[in-house]
Formats: sequence, C-alpha cells, structure tokens
Amino acid sequence: MCHQVSTMEASSIINVLNKKLAFLSGGKDRRSGLILSIPLGCEQTNMEELSDTLDYLLSIPSEKCKARGFTVIVDGRRSQWNTVKTVVLMLQNVIPAEVSLVCVVKPDEFWDKKVTHFCFWKEKDRLGFEVILVSANKLTRYIEPSQLTDDFGGTLDYDHGDWLSKRLVFEKFTKESTSLLDELSLINDGDKSAALDKSADVLLPSFDPETVLQTGHELLSELQQRRFNVSEGGGRGGGGGPGAPTWRPMEEELLAQPQVMKLLDSLREKYTRYQEVCRQRSKRSQIHDVHAKVTQVVTWLQGPGSELLKTQRAIGDSMRAAQALQQKHEEIESQHSEWFAAYVELNQQIGALLSGGDDDDEEEAGELKALQRQLSDVCYQQAAQLESRQNVLQAAQAFHAATQELSQQLDALLGMLCADVAPADGSQIQHSLKLLEEKLQSVEVGLASLRQKGALLLEQTCNDDDDGENAAAEQRDNAQQIRDVMDDMQMRKQRCEDMVDVRRLKMLQMVQLFKCEEDALQAVDWLCELLDALLKTHVRLGDDARDTKALMDKHKKFVDVAQSTYDYGRQLLQATVVLCQSLRCATRSSGDTLPRLNRVWKQFAVSADERQHRLQLALAFHQHADVVLQDEHVEAESLDQVDASAKALLDRLSMPVIFPDGSVDTHSPHATQHDTKTTHNTLTGPLPTHACSCSNTCGRMVNYEQR
Repeated sequence: MCHQVSTMEASSIINVLNKKLAFLSGGKDRRSGLILSIPLGCEQTNMEELSDTLDYLLSIPSEKCKARGFTVIVDGRRSQWNTVKTVVLMLQNVIPAEVSLVCVVKPDEFWDKKVTHFCFWKEKDRLGFEVILVSANKLTRYIEPSQLTDDFGGTLDYDHGDWLSKRLVFEKFTKESTSLLDELSLINDGDKSAALDKSADVLLPSFDPETVLQTGHELLSELQQRRFNVSEGGGRGGGGGPGAPTWRPMEEELLAQPQVMKLLDSLREKYTRYQEVCRQRSKRSQIHDVHAKVTQVVTWLQGPGSELLKTQRAIGDSMRAAQALQQKHEEIESQHSEWFAAYVELNQQIGALLSGGDDDDEEEAGELKALQRQLSDVCYQQAAQLESRQNVLQAAQAFHAATQELSQQLDALLGMLCADVAPADGSQIQHSLKLLEEKLQSVEVGLASLRQKGALLLEQTCNDDDDGENAAAEQRDNAQQIRDVMDDMQMRKQRCEDMVDVRRLKMLQMVQLFKCEEDALQAVDWLCELLDALLKTHVRLGDDARDTKALMDKHKKFVDVAQSTYDYGRQLLQATVVLCQSLRCATRSSGDTLPRLNRVWKQFAVSADERQHRLQLALAFHQHADVVLQDEHVEAESLDQVDASAKALLDRLSMPVIFPDGSVDTHSPHATQHDTKTTHNTLTGPLPTHACSCSNTCGRMVNYEQR
C-alpha cells in the first residue's frame, strides 16, 4: 500500500486548516519533490497551529514521496524577518529529513541581505537543509511556473477550500469504509455460528453501507475527473511549448484514487456478502416467524376453534331455535375468519419464500413445504367442519320451516273439518268439497316436502366425522328428533285424512240429497207437463177406426212415459228419505214434493183412463159405422148398433173429466165439438174430410196431429 492514512484527521483541526497556514498545492520541483507552501501574513503566525498544519500535511504523502524531499516555499513578503526565521527553524523540528530546499520569498526593499544571508549560511549545517532567499519573480529559477500557484506568478490552479472539502470527504470515507469493513467482516464471520440460533438478531453496522458506497463512488468520480483533466492538459498554464515540462497532478490525489478503488471493491464484496447474510438471516427469521404463526393458527384451530364447533351440534326444536343456532354459528365463523385470513397471509409468505429461495436451500424448502401442508390440512379440515355445520343448520331451518308450514296446513284443515256443514245448496257443497280436497292435497305436498327435507337433514347430521361418544349420542338424539317430528306429522295427517273421508262421504251424500231433490222436482214438472199436454192436445178421437187405433197406440206410449216419470220421481224421493236418515236430518221432501207428485199422477191417471175410454168408444163407433157403410143392405140391427155407439160416445164426450180432488177439466171444448160433429156426419151421410164449424180449433188439432 503506497498511501498511508493520517493519524490526525482534518476534521479535528478544521478551523486551523481553514486558515491556510500551509498547503500542498500539488506542484513539484525539478527533482519531483512536492512543494510545500507556507504563506505568512501580516499578523503574527500561531506557531502551534502552523505546527499542527505541517504535521497533518506531511502525514498525507507516502514514504516514497517523502523520500524525494520537499521544497518549502516560505512566503515572507508580508511578514517580519523574525517570524520567517522562526518558521524556518521550526521546519528543523517538524520535517528535518524531508526538507531538501527552503525558498524564502523576501520583499523587494526590506531586510538586510547581508544579515539574512549570513544568518542562514551560519545555520546551514545545523538545519540540515539549504535555505535561499529569493524574490518572487526569480522563484522560477528553481521551480517551473507550471508548478507554482498564481501567488508566486505561476499557472497552477489550486483551491484550498475545494481541497479541504475533498480531503474531509476522503478521510470520512476512509474512516467509515474501514470501520464498516471491520464490522461487516465480524458480522459475516459471526453469521455461521449465529445461524444455529434462529432467534438471534442480525447485527447492524454503524454506518449505512449504501451511503458509504455512494460517497466513495462520488469521490472516485471526482478523482478520476481531475486525472482526466490533467491528462488532457487542463489547468491554467498546464501546457507549454516544445520541451516544456509536463505538469503532473498532486501525488496524494493519484495515490488516493487506488486507495478509494480498493476500499470500494472490498466494501462491495463485504457488503454483498453482508446482504446475503442479511437475506439468509432475514429468511431464517421469516421462517421462524412463519413457523411461530403457523403453530399459533394450528393450535387455535385444533384447540379453541374445534371446541367451539363441538359445543354446537343441536338442530333446534323450532324455526326460532334454529335461527338462534344460525346466529351463534355466524359468530363462530366470524372468529374463524380472522385465523383464515392469517392462513391466507401465511400461505402467501410461504409461497414467496419458496419462490425466492436458492436451489441449495433444500432443508429450508422442505421445512416450509411441511409447514404449508400442515397449515393447509388443518385450515381445510376446519373449513370443512364449518361448512358441514352450516349445511346442517340450513337443512334444519328448511326442515323446521316445512314442519311449521305443514302444521299450519293441518290446523287449517282440522278447523275446516270441525266446522259444522249447513246444507244450503248443492253448488255450495261442491265448492266446500273442492276446497277440502285442495287443502288435503296441500297437506300431501307439505308432508312430502317435510320427508324430503328430513331425509336431507338426517344425511347432513350423519356426515359429521367426529367419532366421539358425545358426538355420536347427539347424532342419535338429533336423528330421533327428526324421525319423531315426521312421525307426528304423519299421524296428524292420517287423522285428518280419516276425518276428511267421513266429511267427504257426508258432503257427497248432501250433494246426492240435493241432486235427488232437484231431480224429484224435475220429475214433478215433467209429469205436470205431460198432464197439461194430455188435457190440451191429446183430444182427437180419430176420423176412422184406423186413425183411432193409431191414437190408442200413441196414448199407450204416452202413458208409459208418464208412468216412468212417476216411478223415477218416487225412487228419488225414497232416496232422499234414506239420505236424510243417514245424514240425521229431517226429511225435506215428503211434506211437499211427494204430495205434489202423487196428486199430479192421480190427475194424470184419471185423465189417461178417460182418454182411453173415449178412444175405445170412438173405435167401437167407427167399427159399427164402417160395417153399415160397407154393406149394400143395411140391417136394422146394425143401424141400431151404430146409433147406440154414437149416442154412448156423444154422451161420454159431453161429460167433463172429474179429478179425485173434485176439480173439473174444462180445457178441450173445441175438441169435443170436433168429435161430436164427426160422429154426426158419419150418421147422416158420407164421411167428410175433417168438416168442422170451428175451423181454427180443428186446424190446430190437425197441425198438432201432423207434428
């Protein structure tokens, strides 16, 4: 190492150095010795401060530089001779071996030349170096102008403030980097033993390596820039004609540059190793923290978290109880969510550590993967238990909701069954029966839904993986509770079905009762219509025997229809009696419909018998008349028979129809005239074609017969 670090720091005597009592400008004499300038001022120079300044400046160059000797320029142009002499003598004590020549720059018109020359000549042997007095304009005889500052008529640029600031930076960088290198070496070497203790913290250096490196790079850049400027001939008076000596930069600066570069290289190497140590240590610390956090998460999930779930196994006995259990479960999920969030964060940290790890960290990677598997297994298992419990609670709420709805439907159905049915009319009974069937169907659907939800709830409760005795007992209790509820609903539904069967039968009987009554009334109306038709339209007796026989056949069929109608009405009325007895209600038809039916039937029967008798008389008349009309020789007996039959028919036609209740039928006077005239015409002459004095009535009778 060609540069030695000064034991004295510029920062400790910064106030003294700022006074510029002495300085190394970087100039060199013809022997390549450094030039040390001591500018003396008008005021008295503090020798102690000057001594400190010289001690510091002379500690900067290397031993090789010092061996070439110094040329000291003592500028006494503004000072007293005694001061100059004192300074020259002081050089003997400060740097006697390094000084080869002392140039005292004297004022032009002061000092006695003889005295001064004699004095230094006398002390030459004792001083150990040569002292010459020279004026400023003759100083170039000993030193090239390019190596002199402008104070002595030279062209060498020198900024004492800039030099001092750079010197402070260099010393600061040297001190900090040297200390930092020692600390980094200690930290790097100590990390091998500290690696066994994963809880130990990484030691922090006294200085920030980044800041020190930045300072060193800036300093090196400044030194390299100065050297570049010099090599290009920079600096005032830096170039001359042919044969002019080349000015070389300040020796200490050229020596400082490799020192800074070496320090930077060492510092970068140590800092890189330190960063790796910090990274490894940080990774070990992160793994330690991850391990601790994983242990904390796993411990809680397997401990308090599992205990919380074990205490929540009931399914509730009602919708409200199930909702309360759901709220409690949500609180448990909220507590778990914090640990699941920690799991997500830890999983991301482990993933980052695994992705950022080196290939040779197999042990750490294996440890991280084992932690990741353990954490994932526990968290997924706990999440599955939470989800299973949530599914059970949802199924329980659905089951209790279905139970509540079915219970309400059964209550409504039971209320309808318990209500008395007042027979108003058949349509109302039909509507009530339809409503009853709809409610029963709703109950069927509700029970089917309850069975489905109950089966799902049984399946969910049996999916619990906990094999503990308490868990198994609670599962059995829950399953028994579910089955009991479904059995109870089934029994209630069965009781309601039995009651519905009874009510349905009763309502159907009521419907049948009303139907029988309506049909019986309809039979009475039909019989009344038949009676009316018999009395009003069935009055013709026929124009001859053939016609009368046809009327007799039609009359027989007409009577058969009436007989069937009457029998049908009687059967319906008998059925109403039976239904009323079955329904335990008073007979509704015997006091009204049955007497009407019997009365109308008796009237019809009397009218039909009368009609039949008249047709028989008419047939006898036509038969006797045909015999008389067909024979050429009419016997008196035959005429008597015709006359007797005609008289009997006329007498019968002149008699009214008397009903059993004493009433008289007067509905068909025109028909009587028609038949009477027909009989009369038959007796007195050829049989006319429907001759009748009452043409309107006869015309209607003819039209009716034609229809």
